[in-house]
Amino acid sequence: MHRCSRNALLLTLVALISVIAFVSACDVKDAHHGCRIDNGQCTCAFGCKSEFRYLSRTECQNALKGRTNDICSQQPCNNGGLCIQISHSPGYKCTCLNGYFGSRCQRKCPTPGTLEYVQGKFSHECVVI
Repeated sequence: MHRCSRNALLLTLVALISVIAFVSACDVKDAHHGCRIDNGQCTCAFGCKSEFRYLSRTECQNALKGRTNDICSQQPCNNGGLCIQISHSPGYKCTCLNGYFGSRCQRKCPTPGTLEYVQGKFSHECVVI
């Protein structure tokens, strides 16, 4: 087998395993191809219905243009958190950055040596590796 053919086959296999791993996070009946708004842009992929609110890129882009309600336009995430629309309540989730956590990135991660840090009362988002 040619080296290029092996590399292409390997890349295809890795991509397939990635898709299977991603889809396995939800029931097969809840998986589909869809789109969502990630930080002001449409992202389309195969995954759980709850993560991909729009059925097509056009539907997603219409939401970005204000033709449908985009809950992320209200900027519900604090402290530089990124808003992602989802289909279940409250209609969005925040990806927290810059040392914050919480449903709206409203809580500051504790620093080493504080009681919260010692007791482990913080999110996995605060763990720095």
